[in-house]
Amino acid sequence: MTAATHDPADNARLMKLATVLAMGVALTLISVKLVAWMSTGSVALLSSLIDSTLDAFASLVNIMAVRHALTPADSDHRFGHGKAEPLAGLAQSAFIIGSALLLISESAHRLLHPEPVSNGMAGVFVMVFSIVVTLALVTFQRRVIAKTESVAISADALHYFTDLMMNFGVLISLVLTSVLGWTWVDPVFALGIGLYILWGSGQLAWGSYNLLMDKEFPDEDRTLIKDIARAHPDVRNVHDLRTRSSGQQQFIQLHLELDGDMPLRRAHDISDDVEAQIRDAFPKADVIIHQDPAGIAEPHLAFD
Repeated sequence: MTAATHDPADNARLMKLATVLAMGVALTLISVKLVAWMSTGSVALLSSLIDSTLDAFASLVNIMAVRHALTPADSDHRFGHGKAEPLAGLAQSAFIIGSALLLISESAHRLLHPEPVSNGMAGVFVMVFSIVVTLALVTFQRRVIAKTESVAISADALHYFTDLMMNFGVLISLVLTSVLGWTWVDPVFALGIGLYILWGSGQLAWGSYNLLMDKEFPDEDRTLIKDIARAHPDVRNVHDLRTRSSGQQQFIQLHLELDGDMPLRRAHDISDDVEAQIRDAFPKADVIIHQDPAGIAEPHLAFD
């Protein structure tokens, strides 16, 4: 069962604020890292600059995706516009995977042809600043995700958490290169960062793909839905449970098996009771219930 609260207006405000703050942080970090990279020539710092540029692109996509996803359902999109979030996630991941491969290629070249890092302490100060700013943003994003379970904000948070880890790596690389003269450390850290970005973007792509393909709720949530329905004294059984998510909206469909001789009004009231209890457990869900007479042979989902 989700721990997120369902106050649509407050959730929308937090999601929009998170996207704007992320964009502001990305542009700030791009500016300071660009200056630092030009003064140091560090390929590890270049990797961090590239990642911040990717974060800015991702944040721009998220601003548009979140605003579109929060648009209410209309006559042409009666299930809402929630698919905009995982679509944005797929677009981000594709762009990031390509950039990570370029970074890995550049790191391998620099590893074979090492170059010294100049003015390393300037880069150190920039990375400390980047760590503080990024940590503050990620902390806020985590709070927004806990409240809204937004896919788009989760994708953005993944980028900035990756950026945070990268900043620590670059900081260590700059210190070791500047103090000990270990020029090989710089491309090694950049290579590791590139591989980490590649892994993170793959995870993001897979999660977005699952949402676009209407993957079912986790097994524990599906079990909870069935238990709620079967707990009603007049419900004989439950079958053909279908669940999916679309942005902030969840959808739950199921069939209730009831006494075949029961009046239609009574069957309707039972369905309303079960629907209300499911909505208490899943506040963001649109619940659709179909009533079936118990004992009637009909085809059911083989994998339910």
